[in-house]
Amino acid sequence: MKVVAVSAALAAVLLALPVAAKDTVRIVFIGPLTGGVSANGIGARNSADLAVRVRNADPKAKYTYELQVLDDECKPNIGVQVATKAATDKTIIAGVTHYCSAVAMAAVDVYRKFSLPVVVWGAVLPDVTYAADIKEVHRVNGTMINQNETAARFMAGLKYKRWAVIHDTTDYGKGHNRYFSEQLAKVGGEIVGTFGVTAEQQDFSAELTKIKSLKPEVIYFGGLTPLGVRIRSQMDKLGVKAVFEGTSGIVSDAYIEGLGPLAEGTLAFREGAPTEKLPGGRMFIEQYDKQKYADPPESYGPFAYAAAVLVMDAIEKVGPDRRKVRAELNKTRDHESIVGPITFDDHRQNAVPLITKFVVQDGKWVVWEDSLYATGKRSLPKP
Repeated sequence: MKVVAVSAALAAVLLALPVAAKDTVRIVFIGPLTGGVSANGIGARNSADLAVRVRNADPKAKYTYELQVLDDECKPNIGVQVATKAATDKTIIAGVTHYCSAVAMAAVDVYRKFSLPVVVWGAVLPDVTYAADIKEVHRVNGTMINQNETAARFMAGLKYKRWAVIHDTTDYGKGHNRYFSEQLAKVGGEIVGTFGVTAEQQDFSAELTKIKSLKPEVIYFGGLTPLGVRIRSQMDKLGVKAVFEGTSGIVSDAYIEGLGPLAEGTLAFREGAPTEKLPGGRMFIEQYDKQKYADPPESYGPFAYAAAVLVMDAIEKVGPDRRKVRAELNKTRDHESIVGPITFDDHRQNAVPLITKFVVQDGKWVVWEDSLYATGKRSLPKP
């Protein structure tokens, strides 16, 4: 009886003791939360936030994670400012950063200078990872090279032969123009005219009037949603009859909302599978819906989620030390994630060989193979 009494007393003492709190580790999310592509940034922010919430609910986690959120506005100068703010804050151990390629390009030297390891979740310009050997910069999503190879081959396979190209004059738009032009030449397509426009341009009557006279079968657009909406709507007003083919930069609900019925039949190409078809896609959608976020995750949300998980996994393994986390991220091989296995090459670029073809059908982005267009029940303008 005496032993039982002592044990009971000891148990009471232990239960009364405070449970040791976990150390808090801060990571940063950076993306466009205001401006024309804010839908993509907000969806990705929510997705990174979801990853943090899931990890903090895991009793096996060594740390409690806090997500600092910064808005780069999809502007390079603002991107440098917020990247510097994060990188000089020594309490921030790593980052999940950037949708806009021009912003990512402007910020990479900041991360190198201050040794802040980051994982890019949306920017697709190859130079983000390949232009320089910056060991702090990693990327989980693919690049525009594979997008444009698929775009050129697919459209040539539909027997289209004549293109006009409109691209914005940022690094993003110029990159898409370069890689699409190279890939189209390989499949025998002809570009009848190329037009660079600024991201802020409002009136395209001069460019579209010239394009109309050139009689292309397809207009290839290299740019982001707001510009794409303006160009596509003005095509209709000027009577330009051509297929509108875009990049991953318009795969957004905001593109359809901005155009309404005029979005119908738009084509676009994006790396990775649709969210519901990703290895962890259904789990991601269910968990996202449970949190009741006001906005959808958008097309790059799963990549932001995967990037945040990858960062936290590295911290769990080596501790909240920037240099150790960078080294751990650098050697990532076959890391299981909701977007599939992540393996970084010698420039810390994940290989994402799968490119998905999308078409707007009845107010939604639909995988081409699942669409009425693929079955012939609905038709694009004929070549």
